[in-house]
Amino acid sequence: MSKVKELPGEAVVTAVRSPSIGHSTRAYTERVRAGDMGALPAVLGLVVLCTAFTLARPAFLSAINFANLFTQGAAITVIAMGLVFVLLIGEIDLSAGFSSGVCAAVLAVTLTNMGLPWYVGVLAAIVTGTVIGTVLGTLVAKVGIPSFVVTLAAFLAFQGLVLVLVNEGTNISINDPVIKAVAQRNLPPALGWALYAASVLAYAGLQVLRSRKRAARGLVADPPSLIAARVGALAVLAGLAVYALNLERSFNPAFASLKGVPIVVPVILALLVLWTFVLRRTAFGRHVYAVGGNAEAARRAGIAVDRIRVSAFVICSSMAAVGGIVAASRASSVDPNTGGSSVLLYAVGAAVIGGTSLFGGKGRVLDAVLGGAVIAVIDNGMALMQYGSSVKYLVTGFVLLLAAGVDAVARKRAAAAGLR
Repeated sequence: MSKVKELPGEAVVTAVRSPSIGHSTRAYTERVRAGDMGALPAVLGLVVLCTAFTLARPAFLSAINFANLFTQGAAITVIAMGLVFVLLIGEIDLSAGFSSGVCAAVLAVTLTNMGLPWYVGVLAAIVTGTVIGTVLGTLVAKVGIPSFVVTLAAFLAFQGLVLVLVNEGTNISINDPVIKAVAQRNLPPALGWALYAASVLAYAGLQVLRSRKRAARGLVADPPSLIAARVGALAVLAGLAVYALNLERSFNPAFASLKGVPIVVPVILALLVLWTFVLRRTAFGRHVYAVGGNAEAARRAGIAVDRIRVSAFVICSSMAAVGGIVAASRASSVDPNTGGSSVLLYAVGAAVIGGTSLFGGKGRVLDAVLGGAVIAVIDNGMALMQYGSSVKYLVTGFVLLLAAGVDAVARKRAAAAGLR
């Protein structure tokens, strides 16, 4: 609580350095009421969806289905991570889905047709994504063509490019064990627990370090009780997840054991940490938010707006390449439909449902992970309930519309409260 020290003729107010957990809770509640809801809608949506599907189909929470959720939503989540950067600057990339398909096709051609090592194929795929992002970003930032038009044209063109790369419809198999392991193999149980312990300790250390730095600068710091609650919640939830994933999932363990954390999980965690650091701890990240918030003001402040825009598209397409690699790993092949169908819609939906604003300037990479989880839960749960694609599309579309509506209402409330 703030304290007032009376002196002759004046009053000195001592700033709140470490408020109580009750004070922090009230402050968070006020932010939510003012429209700054963050990831709250996505988290509540996950809880409601998981509860509903578990009651309808208890198999939803089985160990094997729980592991399937991670592999099912991995490619969409990775592509959505890249889309967050484009959405943050107030643009859109409608070609991200087929960009991932093109990069996956380059990977398949490099590995299978050319017989080159896996790391050459991965490098070729990511370089392809980087080139695509550079071209798209340059057309938007330097030429001035609206991103909707540029990426819609790319969406159409990349469908043809995928057909060219796979010889007009040929299915190219991927047999490289390293690539296939990304989405099909699991970590040893002991390594899964080691990753869990390292993650919790790292998160706790970062929370404590952040609090101490804020206190040293005279800013309001999170109370130790709140930090302990956050770390404890992460430890419990992550511990339960690792425990469930380490259970035997094979129907015939004597023939083949199937247990452990899927390898794609630490891959996504590594990307989450990397891009969260970039957005929150670097000048580039601050410039991305500034351009998305007000491009003209950012330009007058000396920020290279065009360079930031091109970089956002490069990151988006490069992450689409990684998503294409994950998708190819899961399918063990690449065909003309790789990156097509509902991939783009689900990826954009994941970013928006997670909390990233379509209007620019608001969002986090974590939003893509949360939104990807919502998409995966809907897709998986509907399949377990034996609903057709029509129902899945209807429900996903409704959830996306609801998320966009919440974002629009939140922005109005934030503007009314003077937060924007």
